[in-house]
Amino acid sequence: MTSMFLDRVKIWVRAGDGGDGAATFRKEAHVPRGGPDGGDGGRGGSVHLRVDAGQTTLRDFQYRHHFKATPGGRGTRARRHGRAGDDLVLDVPPGTAVYDDGDDALIADLVATGQQAMVARGGRGGLGNTHFKTATHQAPKHAQKGEPGAERWLRLELRLIADIGLVGLPNAGKSTLLAAVTAAQPKIADYPFTTLEPNLGVMDLGDAGGDERRPTIADVPGLIEGASGGAGLGHAFLRHVERTRVLVHVVDGSSRDPEWDRDVIREELRAHDPTLLEKPMLLAFNKVDLPAAQAAWPGFAKARRAEGLEVVAISAATGEGLDTFRARIAALLPSAEELEAPPEPAGVVVHRVDAMGDGFMVERDTDGAFRVRGKRIERIAAQTNFDVEESAERFQRDLERLGVDAELRRAGVAAGDLVRIGGAELEWEAQPWEG
Repeated sequence: MTSMFLDRVKIWVRAGDGGDGAATFRKEAHVPRGGPDGGDGGRGGSVHLRVDAGQTTLRDFQYRHHFKATPGGRGTRARRHGRAGDDLVLDVPPGTAVYDDGDDALIADLVATGQQAMVARGGRGGLGNTHFKTATHQAPKHAQKGEPGAERWLRLELRLIADIGLVGLPNAGKSTLLAAVTAAQPKIADYPFTTLEPNLGVMDLGDAGGDERRPTIADVPGLIEGASGGAGLGHAFLRHVERTRVLVHVVDGSSRDPEWDRDVIREELRAHDPTLLEKPMLLAFNKVDLPAAQAAWPGFAKARRAEGLEVVAISAATGEGLDTFRARIAALLPSAEELEAPPEPAGVVVHRVDAMGDGFMVERDTDGAFRVRGKRIERIAAQTNFDVEESAERFQRDLERLGVDAELRRAGVAAGDLVRIGGAELEWEAQPWEG
């Protein structure tokens, strides 16, 4: 049996390329030598992720993993600029953490409804030849190609946002408790791992005292020993308790050893993230309608109180103790104003600074070719049309100006060697370059 709940996916995103700039000249009967009039290319569309409160899983990405924004249009004559590409916006559920799958860096943690993060930037449009006219060069044939759009593999991880998380071993009675205190109707049966995906409900704290707070409560797959190491449904579960405000630890009071059951769960929580044990927690000693639980309750309660832990005896099946349970939960929850805001951690978009900036480095590829890495020089190479002699000569001057030429010579480049800069492969000559 497998879960249909999708809470971890990999997707590939590519922003649109910028449109090429035009290298055109005015052609009018009364202007015998018309000047340059090439328009600029349009910017490529970017890819964004946006929080949609109506989504609860990443199922939209189950079968489709590749997403591309549209490119910018080419510039044309008469200084007409190309059309900008359309941005692509992908909706994700609240609680989606976005990682770069290459280096595992956090790109964005999307929590609040409507929150948005750009995950692939569209390429800049190339400049038309009008920009390269000077007093000494009146008819430039050089125009920039569009900048390629960014592309990357992303890993999306969903961590449910719920006010209360139910934790416990399989078959502890979490689903029965959820059904008893909310209108949720989870699948309930007396065998382990009935719950294969989180169930969410809205808890009614009761009419007493006019408490109008309506916290969300999540019953997620049961833990087993070794869950923090990935055993059973371990990691799939543990991610979802990270964002909860309050943990309810449900213990099967009728089990062979409730103390052992309780210790296993605490140890798994500690192994996954020690701060989970610092959250407000209520122990719910369940199934007190059964003789075995009734016999175990006094000793269990005494031990917990000696540890300074809150514990309440309940029977989710018969409703016994649920009024006390609601009252204890109400005391642990924050105010109505705080409940309206997403639980910590609040959504954050991480803006990563490119450490290299205008810098570059020269390496050797496995086949012996020279590889120049650097954001700026790679962009210039991508925007150069090496079929146009004037553009190739301009690129050579850029290499000299940025110090790339001198660094390649220091690295031992010789005539005939292959030099790669971004997607461009160039054969080194003494002067000039040949693409």
